[in-house]
Amino acid sequence: MAHRKSSNAGGPPPDHAPPTEAPPTEAPPTEAPTTEEHAVLTAVSPTVHTVDISDLLPADSPRSVQEDDDHVRTLAESDAPLPPVIVHAGTLRLIDGTHRVHAARLRGQTTVPARFYEGPDDGAFVLAVASNVRHGLPLSRAERLTAAERVLESHPHWSDRAVAHVTGLSATTIGKLRQKCATGREQQLHTRIGRDGRARPVDGADGRERAAAFLRRHPDASLRQVAQAAGISPGTARDVRRRLQSSEDPLPPRLRRRTGRGAAQADPPGPPDRTGRRPSGPTLAALMRDPSLRHTQTGRLLLKLLDNRLLSQAESERLIAGLPPHSLSGLSAAARECAQVWLDFSRRLEERG
Repeated sequence: MAHRKSSNAGGPPPDHAPPTEAPPTEAPPTEAPTTEEHAVLTAVSPTVHTVDISDLLPADSPRSVQEDDDHVRTLAESDAPLPPVIVHAGTLRLIDGTHRVHAARLRGQTTVPARFYEGPDDGAFVLAVASNVRHGLPLSRAERLTAAERVLESHPHWSDRAVAHVTGLSATTIGKLRQKCATGREQQLHTRIGRDGRARPVDGADGRERAAAFLRRHPDASLRQVAQAAGISPGTARDVRRRLQSSEDPLPPRLRRRTGRGAAQADPPGPPDRTGRRPSGPTLAALMRDPSLRHTQTGRLLLKLLDNRLLSQAESERLIAGLPPHSLSGLSAAARECAQVWLDFSRRLEERG
């Protein structure tokens, strides 16, 4: 294989000399790529080498038809020099420029100018798709959809917008395609990497429910620990903790409506939170969501009195263990008196109802 270095800066070249008008894409995101996507799309060396055509391996192309004879002849008959092709540095497999290679053969050339791709192996196909979407003989929509399926399989953690930017489709189309062809690996992911490099939960309801379960097991955990365990942001973790402490559902109304979860069931009582209080039982939790009680002074007072008198089994044991022996008898009588007051109050409510 012959290499001859020459100076040539810039990104991936156009696939031909005469411009060809590409069909409109589905308005993919236009902001600059970042993180993994950026690493793939910018991993082409600006240095141009001369490579023997006989050393090149066929491209893993996103095209259903590998060659377009008319396009090859158009390139071969042009007086303009053929722009460099893109080649995988490790394998010498073509990534972008199959038509240019065939046009060079028609011109009688035995070598082509090439730039080397030096990124991750699983990014070579991604670069091939992005290159063919942005210049040269345009990919059909069917070819872009097929390519998007492969990108979703190799990079399931990429967001819909990141895959859309690579394939020239809309993020909405990618989202529908992801649901249609979800793999076992994809279904296990709780987060995806956005174009800004930040990880976000795939399902906001799932993340909140994981956070609620974690907080019930670890009520003293920090917001950072909750966020890391549940795959959510610290802000969402703070909101889940606030909702649990207020005996509310960890899912806000919009998520409950969208997923059909959380509205019909109340959370079971859990361990005490940081204040030492036990989360309310299902009956009191339901009453606390009743606007006719929450929005009246009498209702709020009664709910507060009921909530303050809840004791968990573990909390009861801690209190008993810390009391002086001589006070146990008197405290027991006071507790019975208090219980009798609430029992009488309960009977009067039933009589009125």
